[in-house]
Amino acid sequence: MISVEDWAEIRRLHRAERVPIKQIARELGISKNTVKSALASNEPPSYRRAPKGSLVDAVEPEVRKLLRVDAKMPATVIAERIGWSHSLTILKDRIRVIRPEYAGVDPADRLVHEPGQAAQMDLWFPEPRIPVGFGQAAMLPVLVMTLTFSRFLSAVMLPSRQAGDLLAGMWQLISQVGAVSKTLVWDREAAIGGKGKVTQAAAAFAGTLATRVVLAPPRDPEFKGMTERNNQYLETSFLPGRAFTSPADFNAQLGDWLPRANARTVRSLGGRPIDVLDRDVAAMTALPPHPPATGLVSRVRLGRDYYVRVDSNDYSVDPRVIGRLVDVTATLTRVIVVCDGNTVADHDRCWAAGAVVTDPAHVETARGLRSLFSAAKRDRERADRGRPAQRVMFRDTADYDDLFGVRFDPATGEVA
Repeated sequence: MISVEDWAEIRRLHRAERVPIKQIARELGISKNTVKSALASNEPPSYRRAPKGSLVDAVEPEVRKLLRVDAKMPATVIAERIGWSHSLTILKDRIRVIRPEYAGVDPADRLVHEPGQAAQMDLWFPEPRIPVGFGQAAMLPVLVMTLTFSRFLSAVMLPSRQAGDLLAGMWQLISQVGAVSKTLVWDREAAIGGKGKVTQAAAAFAGTLATRVVLAPPRDPEFKGMTERNNQYLETSFLPGRAFTSPADFNAQLGDWLPRANARTVRSLGGRPIDVLDRDVAAMTALPPHPPATGLVSRVRLGRDYYVRVDSNDYSVDPRVIGRLVDVTATLTRVIVVCDGNTVADHDRCWAAGAVVTDPAHVETARGLRSLFSAAKRDRERADRGRPAQRVMFRDTADYDDLFGVRFDPATGEVA
């Protein structure tokens, strides 16, 4: 067999220089038949080793019988069934080749993402525990949103995975973009669609924004693989070497970093997300005039201790509304209590657990109310002591006999 260099030279001499085959053979010292073979071949010569037999050849019929019964049978089970005592690697390689003949092929279509069509949502749990006050630190969820057309990335740390907090985080990220995608893709997060059906809170949120929540099939991370990859990108590109003093510090550092992330060139996009975002937003749905209902909301009757509980923490309320119904709303940053349209408490939201948050003004008001109550009680007691004792009138039992028409014989004591 001639070398690639000789093959190339033969073709050059014959086709470019018009040198006869006989002269080429004489100049290169090879036979005329070799020259003719080189000219007839459109591919350079290459050495191909003759295939050798494999130890698996002898047992392949048995392997095929087992795959015919169960196309998904693991290679380790097949090796046990056929009594395989050699290297498991060569058996696995052969099974990998022939298994599709019995299991079939499940091709994955290439997805085409249209502008404004979808935003993928997911929760990322960074490893570092974030200080949350009261001597506590916690591993907190980060809501990550990826616009599928522009690959635009946004994220925010949340205090919990409750529906109100997830919806508040979604609204914050969506409002920052300025429009909403036609579909919001989620996995089966409990507060969004843990049972395979969109929850009432998530459906109401989507209805207000005129969009739709789409749940991924169970155990199918590829369905929203774009944002899954962004979770890994945050893990490897944002997190290393950083320290955080609070959730607010985490969100501040993340907010400073995200513009750089969206200015990077994305290979699959062939450009930068920030350069394509306007086209993506132009195809989205405009935001509603009124924001959707988000956050943790409840209505309770304020007890004597004048505290309300939100996400395992207690917050003080103006004690002047004790015994009345109050509406409690917890945003991502505030806890606000309203009674009859008047704000009776406004606190920074605490992300710790089991904490007590007190407004000193409420304590002072409670002290004043207790003083007034004690003074009024003493006045009542003094008035009661100065009031003359009241005589208790006793009726004769004969009055009741006359009332019911009963007559008794005085001599016998029986009813007459």
